[in-house]
Amino acid sequence: MKSSRVVIKVGGSLIQEAPELVNRLVKEFGSGEHVTVPDELISKKMPFSILIVPGGGIFANSVRRADERFGFGDDAAHWMAILAMEQYAYYLQDKSHVKSTDSIKELTTGVSILFPYRVLRAEDPLPHSWNVSSDTIAAWVAKQTGSRFIKATDVDGIFREGKLSREIFISDLTGGFKSCIDPVLPGFLQKNKMECVIINGKFPERVIQAVYGKPVPCTTVKGNI
Repeated sequence: MKSSRVVIKVGGSLIQEAPELVNRLVKEFGSGEHVTVPDELISKKMPFSILIVPGGGIFANSVRRADERFGFGDDAAHWMAILAMEQYAYYLQDKSHVKSTDSIKELTTGVSILFPYRVLRAEDPLPHSWNVSSDTIAAWVAKQTGSRFIKATDVDGIFREGKLSREIFISDLTGGFKSCIDPVLPGFLQKNKMECVIINGKFPERVIQAVYGKPVPCTTVKGNI
């Protein structure tokens, strides 16, 4: 049975709230072979494969501060920042009941968390720059796995003049917007004709509803038109 694939980037800004979010996702969708199909989906028989890509958060900030002090080369800073994502993955796994994986070749039914160093080291698909964060890395994972892409962060989405923008086209993403995405992500989305749903991960039910494709307060960044 084919599953609906979703990549959820869980931002480092959610470090306090993220365990609750991950556990709520596991409760809703299962983890590994253990999956509970919600009543409304039983007739459709469409399970979900949800891959969590960890942010860097305080762990990546440590690398950034060390880089500012000691001056790392771009390659060293890049791989150290990827390893910081792995530290966040260990934290999330420690605080939850989620299964882990270091591969994106096959997504299991339910929720799993990606330890990204191995696959990124093998593929090395992105520039080595602080402008490339876990946002673009998660988008790349979504592209490789044919998944919808959700970015869970600590804000409701992208704001313009104090108002939440429900939908933004990449071509419109210029002055006046208060953005929470890395500088490389818009171009990546546009090049690969992808969308990114930005949602407040402090409200796990919103993330769950977004997985089901239901409307919630969020911003959809559209790079596919």
